[in-house]
Amino acid sequence: MSSTLDGLLLGFEGALTPELLLAAFIGALVGTLVGLLPGLGSVAGAALVLPLVYSMEPAAALVVIAAVYAGTMYGGSTTSVLMNMPGEASAVVATFDGYPMTRKGRAGAALSVMAVGSFIAGTIALVLVTLLAPLLARSALAFGPAEYFALTLGGLLVLARLGGGSPMSGLLPMIIGLALSTVGQEAITGNFRFTFDVTELSVGIGIVPIAVGVFGIAELMTALEDRTPGGRRPVAPRLRELFPNREEWRRSWAPWGRGSILGFLFGLLPGPSGVLSTFAAYRVEKAVSKHRDELGTGAVEGIAAPEAANNAASMGSLIPVLSLGIPFSATLAVMISAMITMGVQPGPLLAEQRPDIFWGVIVSLYVANVMLLVLNLPLVGVWVSILRIPQKYLIPGIVVIAVIGGYSVRGSMVDVYVLLAAGIVGYVLRKLDFSMASLIIGLVLGPLIEKHLREGLFLSRGELSYFVSTPISITVWSLVLLALVGGAVAARRDRLRRRRLAAEQATGESRSGSEPPVAIDDRR
Repeated sequence: MSSTLDGLLLGFEGALTPELLLAAFIGALVGTLVGLLPGLGSVAGAALVLPLVYSMEPAAALVVIAAVYAGTMYGGSTTSVLMNMPGEASAVVATFDGYPMTRKGRAGAALSVMAVGSFIAGTIALVLVTLLAPLLARSALAFGPAEYFALTLGGLLVLARLGGGSPMSGLLPMIIGLALSTVGQEAITGNFRFTFDVTELSVGIGIVPIAVGVFGIAELMTALEDRTPGGRRPVAPRLRELFPNREEWRRSWAPWGRGSILGFLFGLLPGPSGVLSTFAAYRVEKAVSKHRDELGTGAVEGIAAPEAANNAASMGSLIPVLSLGIPFSATLAVMISAMITMGVQPGPLLAEQRPDIFWGVIVSLYVANVMLLVLNLPLVGVWVSILRIPQKYLIPGIVVIAVIGGYSVRGSMVDVYVLLAAGIVGYVLRKLDFSMASLIIGLVLGPLIEKHLREGLFLSRGELSYFVSTPISITVWSLVLLALVGGAVAARRDRLRRRRLAAEQATGESRSGSEPPVAIDDRR
C-alpha cells in the first residue's frame, strides 16, 4: 500500500504540472468533439491526435490519447440524447431512453445525469485501477515468452471471435492485420519483407493511416449514403432545463453504482467492453429497477446505468494496457503504438522503469474526468451548434484533417495512399458486416506475437511444447479454449433459436393464410 501511495504522490506531482494539465484539457475537449462528429470515433480520434503528440513528452502524449478515449464516450452519447444518432457504438443504448427524454423536454436533465454518472463511474474505476494495476504488474514480472505468447495470441483469437456474428466476421480482418504487420524490416534478422522495393515500407505500415482509413474514411463514406433531407436538427436545452429534479437525482444513484461496477469488470475482459457493458447494464436495470416498466419511454435509469458502465469500462480497460502491455480495444492499440514509437516499452516493467508515466497517466485521468464534468454541461450550446453544421461542409473538413494527420506522422505520401486504400477496404468490409477492430489489434499485436514466438523457440531449441509448459500458460490457453468453445455454442444456440422462431412465424402465417378460404366456404 505504501508503494501505491508513493506512486500516487509521484503521479500528482507530475499531473499538476502545466504540461499535463494542458494535455488532459486538450484530450477531454478534443475527445468530446470527436465523439460528436459523424464518421469519427475513439479510434480515429486517437489516431488523428498522434501527429500532434509526438513532439510532447511521453507522459503528456499518453494522457492526451487516454483523455480523448474518455471524451469520445461522452460526446457520442450526446448525439444519442439530442438527435437519436449514436456517435459511438457504445452510445447506442443511450438512444433507448435518452432521446425519449429529449422529446419530453428533459434533454438537459438527461445530459446532466449522463455527465455526473460518467464522472462518478470514472472515479470509482480509477480508484480500482490505482489499487489493482500495480498488483497485476508485479505479478506479471514472472511472465516469460510462453506466458506472453499465450496472452497475445490467445487474446487476439478471443477478440476476433467476439467481433461479430460469424467466426469469419472477426477472423478475416484479424488475418489482414497480421499480414500487414509483417511488412517492413524484420526485427531479429534485419531482413526486409514485402516492401516491393518501396523505401517508405521498410519501416512497416503505420497504424495511423490504417486506423484513420478503416474507421474514419470508411465511416464518412457510409455517412454520405444518408439521403435524409436536412438531417436531424438538435435543439439546445435551456439553462433551467439542465438540472434534474429531485426525483431524477434519487432514481439515478443506484443505477450509477451498479453500472460502475459492471462496466469496470467488463473493461478487464477482451472484446468490445464499452458496447457489451452498456447493454449488460441496461439488462440489469430491466431486471432489478423498481421502474423497469418505464424503461424505453424516457426513464432516467435507462441513461444513468449504461453511461456509468460505458465510462467505467473505458477506465478499467487501462489495467491490461498499463500492467501487461496488451490492448483489449483498437483505441488502446493506438496508445500502445504511440508508447512503442516514443521508446517506452509497455508491460509489467513500466511501473518500475517509468513510474512517472505509469502514475502520471492514472492521476491525469482523474484530472481529465473532472474536466469532462466541468466542460461539457456549460458547452452544450456549442456542441449543438457544431451538430447543426451541414454534412456537405463538415465531411470534407474531416477528410482534410484525416489526410493531413496521416501524412504528418512520417511525412510520406505512401501513408496517404495507404490511408485512402484502407478507407475503401474498410468501407467494403463494413458493408459485408466485418469487424474492423480485430484488424487494428492484429496489426499492433502481430509483431509482439512474432517476438514472443521466436524468443520461446530460441529458449526451447524449437520445442513447441514449451508454450504449454508452465501453469500460467496452460491456464491462459484453457481460458481461451473455453471462451472460443463457449462463444461457438452460444452462437449455435442463437442460430437455432432464430430458425425456430422463423419456422413458427412461417407456420403461423400459413395457417392464417388458409383461414379466409375456409371462412368464405362456410359463408357460402
